[in-house]
Amino acid sequence: MLTRRVFSSLVVALMLAGASPALAQDESIVVASTTSTQDSGLFDHILPPFKETTGIDVKVVAQGTGQALDTARRGDADVVFVHAKAQEEKFIEEGFATERFDVMYNDFVLIGPKSDPARTVGTDDIANALTAIKDKEAPFVSRGDKSGTHSAELNLWTAAGVDIEASKGSWYKEIGQGMGAALNTASAMNAYVLSDRATWLSFQNRGDLDIAVQGDKRLFNQYGVMLVNPEKHPSVKVEAGQTFIDWLLSREGQNLIADYQIGGEQLFFPNASAERS
Repeated sequence: MLTRRVFSSLVVALMLAGASPALAQDESIVVASTTSTQDSGLFDHILPPFKETTGIDVKVVAQGTGQALDTARRGDADVVFVHAKAQEEKFIEEGFATERFDVMYNDFVLIGPKSDPARTVGTDDIANALTAIKDKEAPFVSRGDKSGTHSAELNLWTAAGVDIEASKGSWYKEIGQGMGAALNTASAMNAYVLSDRATWLSFQNRGDLDIAVQGDKRLFNQYGVMLVNPEKHPSVKVEAGQTFIDWLLSREGQNLIADYQIGGEQLFFPNASAERS
């Protein structure tokens, strides 16, 4: 008997060879993903070729990582494509998925006003920069939405030795919204904000904002993908969902991710394991 993985791999191979298996006929899946993959334009870049290759429609539900995982926990998604590894591993421990795959990475950047009231520009030490922002009580916008970026921000405050729950005051604004809204708020307030690089590069309303800190290895931002466990939710479209995952990790999917640029800058860097290429 074929395993699900072998079956879906054979399906992808048939599709790439020009066959039209029954799986691809009028099939669709729901992918719960992050606002960064949606707002950056990545899905607009990769989904049309995926549909052309497989015939499978993908509906993206773009949320913060925490919300995306909760959507999948309710059985309202077939695949999760997010960027908070600790939360993803907990999702697996709870039995909502059985396997997670690295897909791509980029990095976070600290965005701030060009006037740089906390004097963060010139350092690549994110902990020192955050400490300076807190000490100066310079305006800072937090997504506050349990997203991957919000989780990364909280971890970075901890790495800086700052108890943000105890230290935050009127200078620290939590908005409970996505990356685009956080950047818009920071632009309006001339505030600092942590952003994934892809959303920053695609963001148009920059105002007086610019990159203040980048390059710290603690700003690394890994994305992973998981199939929702059908034993938890029998409605999960296993073959079509796994076909999407296998395609993301294939040479075609990885090359398309690498090809996506804005203004000559690559937004995401594929890093699926070599044996799946």
